[in-house]
Amino acid sequence: MGIVDEDIVRVREATDIVAVISQYTQLKRVGRRFSGLCPFHAEKSPSFSVNAEQGLYYCFGCAAKGDAISFLREKEQLDFVGAVERLAQKSGVTLHYTDAGQGESRKRRRRLVEAIGEAVEWYHKRLLTGKDAGPARSYLRQRGYERDVVEQYRIGWAPDGWDELCKHVNLSDQDLKDAGLGFTNKAGRSQDAFRSRIMFPIFDAQNNAVAFGGRKLPGADGPKYKNSFESDVYHKSSILYGLNWAKNDIVKADHVLVCEGYTDVIGFGRAGLMTAVATCGTALTENHVKILRRFGRRVILAFDADTAGQNAAARFYEWEKSYDLDVYVAALPTGVDPGALAETDPERLRESVTDAKPFLDFQVTRVLAAADLSTAEGRVRAVDQAFELVAEHPEPLVRDQYVLQVAAKCRLEEGLARERLQTILANPKADPDSGAQGAAGRPTRTRSKAVGGDWSTNRREYEALKLAVQGDEIRKFVDLELFTDERSALVYELTGKHTTLHTAIAEGGPEVGDLVQRLSVEDTSSDPIDVAGLLWERYLAAQIDLCRVEARSVSAASERFSELNQEMNWFKYRLEDLRDVKKKASTVETLLAWIREDLEESD
Repeated sequence: MGIVDEDIVRVREATDIVAVISQYTQLKRVGRRFSGLCPFHAEKSPSFSVNAEQGLYYCFGCAAKGDAISFLREKEQLDFVGAVERLAQKSGVTLHYTDAGQGESRKRRRRLVEAIGEAVEWYHKRLLTGKDAGPARSYLRQRGYERDVVEQYRIGWAPDGWDELCKHVNLSDQDLKDAGLGFTNKAGRSQDAFRSRIMFPIFDAQNNAVAFGGRKLPGADGPKYKNSFESDVYHKSSILYGLNWAKNDIVKADHVLVCEGYTDVIGFGRAGLMTAVATCGTALTENHVKILRRFGRRVILAFDADTAGQNAAARFYEWEKSYDLDVYVAALPTGVDPGALAETDPERLRESVTDAKPFLDFQVTRVLAAADLSTAEGRVRAVDQAFELVAEHPEPLVRDQYVLQVAAKCRLEEGLARERLQTILANPKADPDSGAQGAAGRPTRTRSKAVGGDWSTNRREYEALKLAVQGDEIRKFVDLELFTDERSALVYELTGKHTTLHTAIAEGGPEVGDLVQRLSVEDTSSDPIDVAGLLWERYLAAQIDLCRVEARSVSAASERFSELNQEMNWFKYRLEDLRDVKKKASTVETLLAWIREDLEESD
């Protein structure tokens, strides 16, 4: 189910991407591109570039990339269809859905979200003015939740009546159930889902109310917290409490505080730390991490890291690698949650964030702090306990840094410390094959240079690709064979095969797609024939070297030796011709005809 492809193309063509992005950051024209501070991460110098002609953006700081649709999805946490619908509304494009029921389904979802929003306001007003909410107001004041806090977080009160909310929202029984607001009881009547509870509304990143967390008053019956069930509008793995309020502050600070509960988020907010979010009754998941990475690079765990579950370290390290983020742990006092600390010592709460340590550093420091380092036996036990943690980290250089740190603290010779770690690595507690392997590449032919790098040795190819992505002229002068980097070859091949960059990006996958978008927003004033000449010069020099190497392995009296000399001389003459401005263009034509004929014969 979705929107027909033709309509998506029309929306892209009709959308002014500069106007869309300018709502979030100021853009200035620089040559043929627009540049500004990246809206996805904190920076002082502009690294964000927009290609208005192609409708693409790329950040050279954090690698954020995409078109107007992906931009709205990232900034407003919309799904694909939602982002297209919003752009279509602004540009006047009428959408058609691939499934007849798709439009109705989305209308129904909006209806449910509106009903939940109406319930938020009803609960909130009941807390502020209802006589039956007096005990709830007293409890909140005791916790330090004055009216401004209650209003900021839209806290409410669910009365004890059986169906007071059901009567107010006036929904069908099915919609009440699907919105998580009620259910049909045994008597066949609609009944409120929450009763006699302080209500914490849960919003998605676009500030739409989608669920509730209800807390009982002290001494009341039932579980301390009751949360909305998952529904068509509420998915725990995709929702983080407080993100709607915190997302802009997270971007500015480039970090996010991850808590366990609603009151923790509010506690951080009361202490002036507005970057806190909470998982909604579930462990931190990879989907949460994907969402958070759109706003900040550092994830600070504001809860006991041991509660993250088994194999948490392996997950954190994998996330750090996959999403280019850093996992830290706030230095909270043992046994004290952020919500309570905000009441008793807000300064200490702020210090816990300032003093946050990388996840492994936090673990190792805690082990060493609890160890008896006054005896040799105690120090050896501490070394083993610390190295069990260090061994979990996948990066050898990081492990070695902690080896030095632990060795110094425990008065152990560095060489012996490294040997000890190697022993632990050779006999791990966990499955040694549990680590994920990198995805296989897409080799087209064997090439002389590996994929990756910073392009410092591939500037010729990078400049050629900029020209190829932004126009077709250079394709008259070069061949795929001239690209020694596999990623370069894929970009050249895909962008030549497809009529739009969007389709090339989609087919190329994350790595190639990232490069295409980056190339599309970079200005170039290079002459295509000059860039092509440089590629050909490198290619001819490599052929000459190959001839020399082979010539050393054959007899000087052999026919092959003579052939190699002839080939070498031909390459040398073409190389000289390339360096002659008057002969360059005709030489390139000769070389293209030769290499294509040679490749056809080899096939």
